[in-house]
Amino acid sequence: MIRYILRRLLYAIPILIGVNLITFFLFFVVNTPDNMARIHLGVKHVTPEAIEQWKAEHGYDKPLFHNPEQHGIRAVTETLFVDRSIKLFSFDFGKADDGRDIARDIKTRMWPSLAIALPVFVIGIMVNITAALLMIFYRGTRLEYAGVAGLIALMSISSLFYIIAGQYFIAKLWQWLPISGFGGGIDGFKFILLPVLVSVAAGIGSGARWYRTIFIEEIGKDYVRTARAKGLSELRVLFRHVLKNGMIPILTGAVVVLPLLFTGSLVTESFFGIPGLGSYTIDAIRAQDFAIVQSMVFLGSALYILGLLLTDLSYTLVDPRVKLT
Repeated sequence: MIRYILRRLLYAIPILIGVNLITFFLFFVVNTPDNMARIHLGVKHVTPEAIEQWKAEHGYDKPLFHNPEQHGIRAVTETLFVDRSIKLFSFDFGKADDGRDIARDIKTRMWPSLAIALPVFVIGIMVNITAALLMIFYRGTRLEYAGVAGLIALMSISSLFYIIAGQYFIAKLWQWLPISGFGGGIDGFKFILLPVLVSVAAGIGSGARWYRTIFIEEIGKDYVRTARAKGLSELRVLFRHVLKNGMIPILTGAVVVLPLLFTGSLVTESFFGIPGLGSYTIDAIRAQDFAIVQSMVFLGSALYILGLLLTDLSYTLVDPRVKLT
């Protein structure tokens, strides 16, 4: 087990390097340190001396990938890519281009993101699994056909429609909840309720339909027919056998949203004014703040790899036949 975990962690190093390399390329292929200096200086006519001074102060005065002024290995190490990448592997995110401490911002903004993403994750899985099991229980009836048609209709609608409709009807027209914003303490519950409801409603269509497909595949297997032959009720067959044996693909799908629990949802936080990591990333992209963008992409990739590792480990708990080798 320990050897397996260490090997997977070693595999993560080249993956993170590759992700960081792609981030560098995509960011600087459409932007240059000179353009970044002009944006942050905020002056229409900026002198070359001011640009060079800003680049030197913020660490953008080095070449991106190759330094022709150096020789040997230093031609690669004395570059912006290596200088910024090595710090990330020790989770030293440094400072943003406007001087803010990125690590402090992440620690502060992760809690609003968790306040939204964690209830959406838990409630969403429970609602989707319940809806899927109900359709399996009433399979072959009009209720199942209507449910499938409803799920297809729900998943065909853009998530922006749910956000706009929720803000208009629940917040503006009926005035049950605030339309946007965020607050701490007990009063903050009213600010997170609408984003949670909208996010859960937006995910029912695709989530419940996917779980239904998993359960349909399981319910046609031999162990289900054996359980029914023993006289077990349909509810007991569904919850004790079908649900348990369908947990492996369910765990695999759940890991996809694991990074969002910490990094936040870009669209939801932006529309509802949540000061989380999702809106933090959007603001950094708008401001062309490469330090924040690079840190958030690296953090999201690291969390995704960690989620994949936890998923593999959880397989051994769900199915004792799975061995990690």
